[in-house]
Amino acid sequence: MTSDAATPSPDAVSSTASGTPEAGEPAGDDAAPQTDAERLRLTDRKRQAIVDAAIEEFRQHGFEVANMDRIAGRAQVSKRTVYNHFSGKDALFEAILERLWAATEAQVKLSYRADQPLRVQLLKLIEQKLAMSGDPQFLDLARVLIAEAIHAPQRARDMLGRLGGREEGLTVWIRAAMADGRIKAGDPAFAAAQLQALVKGFAFWPQITMGQPPLDAAQQRQVADSAADMFLCFHAVETKD
Repeated sequence: MTSDAATPSPDAVSSTASGTPEAGEPAGDDAAPQTDAERLRLTDRKRQAIVDAAIEEFRQHGFEVANMDRIAGRAQVSKRTVYNHFSGKDALFEAILERLWAATEAQVKLSYRADQPLRVQLLKLIEQKLAMSGDPQFLDLARVLIAEAIHAPQRARDMLGRLGGREEGLTVWIRAAMADGRIKAGDPAFAAAQLQALVKGFAFWPQITMGQPPLDAAQQRQVADSAADMFLCFHAVETKD
């Protein structure tokens, strides 16, 4: 009796474990029934595998030339399964954008504290931003989206518009500090963009566009300290902290 040591694809696992085969695959009569939670986890894994495959496909070939058959092959699922999750390349691109946004939100979350010095809080926010610049998965996502924004800016704007009115964590923090009277009144999104530029000029764009290595700890500290000081020098109402 022999056994197949190869790792099964998500579709193969689904067809044997759930009892619902893909086209052309035999049903597994002896397969144990799955619970709803198990089916949900498998569905989530398939969806993640498809998005991962789309990221690689878009990176190598660009959005226009990207091929759904290759995406299915990379994800080790059938083309039908890809279309069960995503209606087409636009939907996949939107899922990548959603993942990038979620990664940003997960990394940059710090509620404004009226009882803490502004500089202490701002440094924590900047340090979270800097940590993301060394995350290879985050940089891959960013490269895909930036490349598509260059080639099809209207599509990128449309996709961003579908995210609705969600604000990035730094903007939320600045808005709260303005409301508390500790940051000068103004446009929170504009102020956040200024700070982002101070940070990303050293820890994002050089890595994205020129393949430079992530900043080391000393470089990150230099960028964080100088960015916080420059921002507060212009925007802070009070200077005692």
